[in-house]
Amino acid sequence: MQGLRIRLRPDEIECEKLNGAYRDLSYLLGVEAVLLLHETYRGQTLSLPVELFDRTFLAEKIADEYNGHNIKQLATRYAYSEKWIRKILKEHNKI
Repeated sequence: MQGLRIRLRPDEIECEKLNGAYRDLSYLLGVEAVLLLHETYRGQTLSLPVELFDRTFLAEKIADEYNGHNIKQLATRYAYSEKWIRKILKEHNKI
């Protein structure tokens, strides 16, 4: 029964009937998105990084937002240490 693939339309599926993480994801994303995730990644273990954005993108954003006096605010906003913010700003020749 493990290899059986059931073909149901998203509107025929109740979130409560889904298994574990699929149920949780269906509440967040909707059944249609969960079906796509299942079809694409079925059987694989997914590990999601803590950081949502690419570090290069963040570094450029931080360098653009630096006004000469807001290291602490940038560190708080982007959840990085002031030391890391200073390092980024140094690499971008901002300080």
